[in-house]
Amino acid sequence: MSHDNTGGPAFPVPMDYLEPGMALRDYFAGQALAMVMKRFEPGSDPSGEDIALQAYFIADSMIAERQGEP
Repeated sequence: MSHDNTGGPAFPVPMDYLEPGMALRDYFAGQALAMVMKRFEPGSDPSGEDIALQAYFIADSMIAERQGEP
């Protein structure tokens, strides 16, 4: 999956704003964090990189599913 595909803005705003807002990919990754954290054994110490990789993998999968990609 391409990391260039952010899914567009999570909360679209009128085009006259300077900032487009949060990307849908970031929003999905944030929403996936609770589920990702439950996958680790209690007392384990996963690295931030492991947590982020799993959250963004889920986010990328959700974007691909929305767009009908394999």
